[in-house]
Amino acid sequence: MQTIILIGFMGTGKTTVGRALAEKLGLTQVDMDASIEQREGCTIADLFRDKGEAYFRDVESEVLSELLQQDKLVITTGGGAVVRPANRELMAQNGLVIALDATEEEIVKRVKNDPDRPLLAGDPAERVRTLKKERAGLYQFAPIQIDTTGKSVETILAEISDQMVTNRLSWGD
Repeated sequence: MQTIILIGFMGTGKTTVGRALAEKLGLTQVDMDASIEQREGCTIADLFRDKGEAYFRDVESEVLSELLQQDKLVITTGGGAVVRPANRELMAQNGLVIALDATEEEIVKRVKNDPDRPLLAGDPAERVRTLKKERAGLYQFAPIQIDTTGKSVETILAEISDQMVTNRLSWGD
């Protein structure tokens, strides 16, 4: 079975949906941000603060490449993993990519009180709006696109399954 990669802006439900999808399919779920924190020995927020976003993106690319050498995973990426074209290409070539999205209002509601969101410093609503504009189109390479706004995990899983049938996609062998 091929690896499944969940992408999307922060707060769209990647970790929650990834956990449920892995359980449903009997796969192992790996959260890239958690893998980076374990590897670096600090939180993502500390990594951003101490070494900067460029360093974080380098580590993120390395971790993604390492994970994509394995099979039977559900990988949940950080929201910015798609910023680098090489990462998008790597994902498209090595797994089934599923993009999750949500409205700006829903995202702000989900993440506004999370202290571990270094890119939301200041006004979270304004930062979400700005970052979503900057990343517009970067998630569109995924063959499956799901809006998670106001939906249960079960509904989202059903929509993923429906889109796979519609697009004649499979989980692989």
